[in-house]
Amino acid sequence: MTVDTGARRESPRSKRSSILTAAIEQFGRIGYEHTKWASIADEVGIGQTALYHYFESKAHCLLTIMRLELADSVDRFASATENETDPEKALRAAVAAALRAEPIDALQRRILQNHMDLLAQPRQSEKEEAERLRSRELVQEIEQNWTELIERGAEAGVFTGSDPKILGRMVLAVVISVWRWYRPEGTLTLADITETVTDTAVRMVRA
Repeated sequence: MTVDTGARRESPRSKRSSILTAAIEQFGRIGYEHTKWASIADEVGIGQTALYHYFESKAHCLLTIMRLELADSVDRFASATENETDPEKALRAAVAAALRAEPIDALQRRILQNHMDLLAQPRQSEKEEAERLRSRELVQEIEQNWTELIERGAEAGVFTGSDPKILGRMVLAVVISVWRWYRPEGTLTLADITETVTDTAVRMVRA
């Protein structure tokens, strides 16, 4: 997902996706704290006041980006595992789906991991709070999905009988930690990383 320069000529009413793309690129590359709200408007080609048709604040935009990524994570997990009856194959598919990304996806996931603390405390803004609460629900759904996958493997005798909730969180932590340090321009490819993380995850839960 990239910013289309041709989108600069669009009506402000159709700018939401362009604003999100510009925000992901700037928050991900130079940091949320260092990104000026006005610079996003400049990137998209609208006045700063037009941003408020879509997001009431920079924090509202950030929380929306986080919520969208969490929702996408839920969808990727479901698509990867829903038709796989073998627990180990399902786990491998889930890890692969979690680590499949275009460069802008990697940025969005880095943003999410770097700002998870925002979900801990209520927001004064009604719109920000709505995004925060929905994000928390999605986090719980993601954790539950991984837990249930581990439970299924334990019931089948493929995975260890240890606490599946703890194991699910441990596996998920290994997977999502990649986005804190992975860089598309780096020497490690996502394919190499996925292979290593998948093998690690399987070793963690295998009976």
